[in-house]
Amino acid sequence: MGLWNQLLVVAAVLLLIFIGPVIGISLLLHSKRRARAARRSPLTSDLLRSPGHYLNEQAEELRTDVLASVMALMLMPAFLVAVHFAQSQFAGVPESALRIAFVAVTILGGIFWGTSRLRKQLKQLDAIRLGLDAELAVGQELDQLMRQGAFVFHDFPAQKFNIDHVVIAPQGVFAVETKGYSKPIKGQGRKDATAVFNGHALQFPDWQTSDPLAQAERQANWLSKWLSKTMADQIVVTPVLALPGWWVERTGRGKVSVFSGGELKGLLRSIRVQRLGEQQMQQIAGRIEERCRNVRPSYRESDD
Repeated sequence: MGLWNQLLVVAAVLLLIFIGPVIGISLLLHSKRRARAARRSPLTSDLLRSPGHYLNEQAEELRTDVLASVMALMLMPAFLVAVHFAQSQFAGVPESALRIAFVAVTILGGIFWGTSRLRKQLKQLDAIRLGLDAELAVGQELDQLMRQGAFVFHDFPAQKFNIDHVVIAPQGVFAVETKGYSKPIKGQGRKDATAVFNGHALQFPDWQTSDPLAQAERQANWLSKWLSKTMADQIVVTPVLALPGWWVERTGRGKVSVFSGGELKGLLRSIRVQRLGEQQMQQIAGRIEERCRNVRPSYRESDD
């Protein structure tokens, strides 16, 4: 059998392997377009960012990568075996222990690589899910502050980073950083769920860090400079760190205020840095909203 015939045989084998997934995906995309061909979205303007918007986008991308990795693990062995069979049966390539060993080693190596990649992706997805749950929980608590006259925005896009939540109230402007940390299971009850804040660092049951405090302070400083520049007036932004699901024990005070998720409802009663008038609050909220209202409705995206 000539070279071109061999290539045609291999191509036919590949087509048989991938034709099912290709048809399925094509039908799915076509059905969405057909269902919306005679309809258009009622939403004509962009939406505000929701809590954890950026993390949710990351999770969606990672879910696609996980699906691709699973598909590769399913199809790769079948693909290699099919090519080997096609060469043996139709291309006249003689069987040998070396060929079989090569295919077997290639399959095992591919499975090992694909499994390692999939485990890494699942670990990243798990961490993102934890962070997303934490941001949603904190966002729901902060939204209650609107009953006290505050403006609350989520997932504010800054300069190459996002500020999880921004609260604008008569008591001042607050930049809230959220951290979703899992708890150890040691059978010690509340002690396993308590974070001690000494004003400079956070002591968890089995580790210590000051990184989220520094991050919250940097983000608040950036927001203060940005608002002061756009407002032509000095705007002070208070950094806040939220630890949903944790008890917070304070043994000192620092530049960053640390709250548990449930304590956030008392944020405006516990801190007052810069008294803001109604007009000033409206102006600040307008500047923040300009950057947060950039989410294109998904239904409208399909119309374009």
